Amino acid sequence: QVQLVESGGGLVQAGGSLRLSCVASGSTFSNYAMGWFRQAPGKEREFVAHISRSGGTTYYADSQAGRFFVSRDNAKNTVYLQMNSLKPEDTAVYYCAATPLHSIVSAGPSYDYWGQGTQVTVSS
Repeated sequence: QVQLVESGGGLVQAGGSLRLSCVASGSTFSNYAMGWFRQAPGKEREFVAHISRSGGTTYYADSQAGRFFVSRDNAKNTVYLQMNSLKPEDTAVYYCAATPLHSIVSAGPSYDYWGQGTQVTVSS
């Protein structure tokens, strides 16, 4: 079992930045690749970013590439999502998730554990 707790969300103006954090507990963090997803009101959950167990491989959804950056600190059991040049359409609840799979995965069902989410609101 892995417990995940996100933090760092909030209200920011368009063009601003936020860094989300997700702290894991309950199991060996480095045994899991991590993903970030988001869900806007009335929309389906969508993939944002993925980072491998070691942090050596990252993968992004096209709409976030170049603006969002995922990283992890296995010594702190934490994964981060640095979000820059934020747009109003980035407004959503952001979730971190953990998967034991070795491959890069962008599909939500491939992740076994999920956090409760943190709200990000970008004003225009």
